[in-house]
Amino acid sequence: MVATGQPKPPIASPLPHSPDQEQFLADLAKFGPKAQYEPPSLRASRRYCRQLARRHYENFTVVSLFVPRELRQHFCNIYAWCRWADDLADETRDPELGLDLLGWWQRELLACYQGSVRHPVMVALRETVDRFSIPRDPFLDLLTAFRQDQRVVRYETFEELLDYCRHSANPVGRLILFLGRCHMPERVLLSDQICTGLQLVNFWQDVAQDYDRGRIYIPRTESRRVGYSEEMFARREFNPAFRTLMKGLVNEAAAFLRRGRPLVAMMPRKLQVPIYLFVRGGLSIAQAIEKVDYNVWLHRPTLSRRHKVGLMIRTMWDVLWRRYERE
Repeated sequence: MVATGQPKPPIASPLPHSPDQEQFLADLAKFGPKAQYEPPSLRASRRYCRQLARRHYENFTVVSLFVPRELRQHFCNIYAWCRWADDLADETRDPELGLDLLGWWQRELLACYQGSVRHPVMVALRETVDRFSIPRDPFLDLLTAFRQDQRVVRYETFEELLDYCRHSANPVGRLILFLGRCHMPERVLLSDQICTGLQLVNFWQDVAQDYDRGRIYIPRTESRRVGYSEEMFARREFNPAFRTLMKGLVNEAAAFLRRGRPLVAMMPRKLQVPIYLFVRGGLSIAQAIEKVDYNVWLHRPTLSRRHKVGLMIRTMWDVLWRRYERE
């Protein structure tokens, strides 16, 4: 059972407001449930979504270079919707308020599907869901995950964590399949593997940051299996048990990514590079965690600009020559 009623991991100190949070709070005051404004034009709404995507997502510029021009705006529209949902859940730092705001965001989404739009993200998103016949389900699944983050701070088993990934990560891949007009059962299964792998590797990359926010995504059963105790978590202790724990978790995340890699060859040619970049980016983070000897308490593994450029060049080359199975 998901550990909903367990004590939260202690937060060492209040997190300072980041520039991103300050910007979000300003946007919330301007476009939130209590704001009074006229619905912006489609052109202004598109621009807002592009700005939001570029402002927040460090990899978006790189990925967007390989997204067909006719799809870039729609990628931005979906990203902007997800960004708002994520920020509503996390940036207020108040679980009850977060749940209220997520309820408002869901009502805005449902109104969008009924043809009534006001928020700039919804104005832009309406065009996307109409053009690509995107159902509500992926968006509603994401909202389920964001709500879960307000209630659940620890997971008992790996299967419970995978169930969370089914709502928090897999819908994003399914949305991309709709944009590529290739949403088919076999592709959905492979996309889910990639998205779950990406979500897991992000968890293992951000163990320390998540702990600062009062969350532990490492399942208790996995910790107990290697002898890593709750007291060790509280001390942020790096020891052989933690190394063994992280090695197993990182290998599992990489296995998900590799199992999903055949999707690249099944995607429309114009989307093969960005999909392969997602796979390789996730595998590169897994390798970066290994390179710091799995001590993610001390180091948050990231990819350098040089590494990203090299990854981009290799991916373009391998897609050009249809070499998808090199890692």
